[in-house]
Amino acid sequence: MIPYGRQDITEEDILSVTEVLRSDFLTQGPAVERFETSVADAVSAPFAVAVNSATSALHIACLALDVGPGDIVWTSPVTFVASANCARYCGADVDFVDIDESTYNLSVSALRTKLEVAQAENRLPKVVIPVHLAGQSCDMKAIAGLAKEFGFRVIEDASHGIGGSYKDSPVGNCQYSDITVFSFHPVKIVTTGEGGVATTKDAALAERMQRLRSHGITRDTALMTKASDGPWYYQQLELGFNYRMTDIQAALGISQMNRLRSFVDRRRQLAMQYSEKLSELPLILPHQISESDSSWHLYIVRVKPEGKIARDQLFDALRERGIGVNLHYIPVHLQPYYQALGFQSGDYPVAESYYQDALSIPLFHGMSDAEQDIVVASLRELLI
Repeated sequence: MIPYGRQDITEEDILSVTEVLRSDFLTQGPAVERFETSVADAVSAPFAVAVNSATSALHIACLALDVGPGDIVWTSPVTFVASANCARYCGADVDFVDIDESTYNLSVSALRTKLEVAQAENRLPKVVIPVHLAGQSCDMKAIAGLAKEFGFRVIEDASHGIGGSYKDSPVGNCQYSDITVFSFHPVKIVTTGEGGVATTKDAALAERMQRLRSHGITRDTALMTKASDGPWYYQQLELGFNYRMTDIQAALGISQMNRLRSFVDRRRQLAMQYSEKLSELPLILPHQISESDSSWHLYIVRVKPEGKIARDQLFDALRERGIGVNLHYIPVHLQPYYQALGFQSGDYPVAESYYQDALSIPLFHGMSDAEQDIVVASLRELLI
């Protein structure tokens, strides 16, 4: 089976983990801070907060921005459910903004239209979460302009985006957002097994997220409500969570981050080769905006109706040939949980049209040219 995505683990990665296993710290030790520094340096952000998953990072990012009951958070319907669930964890309402027909990211024009209606109805969002689908940045400058005009905060869901850039600056530097979240799941570009990181330029937001990831506890005497009882003393200032990353995970992440550039370079090479080799097939290939240089977590095609077979048939036929295609994503508003909240088919027509014919084909750092040629040959044989 040629998978749609796969981690790349070296002996150096394994050695990094075993060194931690032989050390005094398996968790809450020095490796986590070093991993945070490696991510912050890579994306030119002053602060990075590591947690046990990107879902946890999204949750504490919302909490750090004081999202709660009575608030509304908007995101894209074409994303993993965590991009919306994070707001529900806080007791907030969720709404969606339809996607752009070309990039499949949150549509800026649809966002403005929805904001104007919401302003008239006094129902503006507290936070908007644009999602960098497949590693291509949303038009963050335009979204930041709307944030200033309409008064909402911005969390970039860059779970796919480590190593990408926007307007010649790294995704994650938070030039156009309050917080950016990355995922380090095994199928992502860099992995810690499971893990997430939130970056920010705001020291207060970083401090709040650090506290929220560890039960809401502080040992900073400047934040305490009374004088410390001694060197053992700590205070729980708010209700937090056990979202800490272990040193075992962080050690793997540190080693992996050393290869971030080679990971992304190879993905970009494979994506370019796909675009050349698939150009004559009845497929809509990924559209890239000039302002963004994608990290290419995914290579998503759309199956045109003039092909010999439809998307569903193509999916099954490729899987039967040992090619691990996938689909990213089922629009969130079509999930039973969200339909029970009042969403229904037809609410976001561009997202729903995308879902009918989208397909993610294999793309990962360790993919050989020969494996890619197998994928291309199979697509050619099945489609024409």
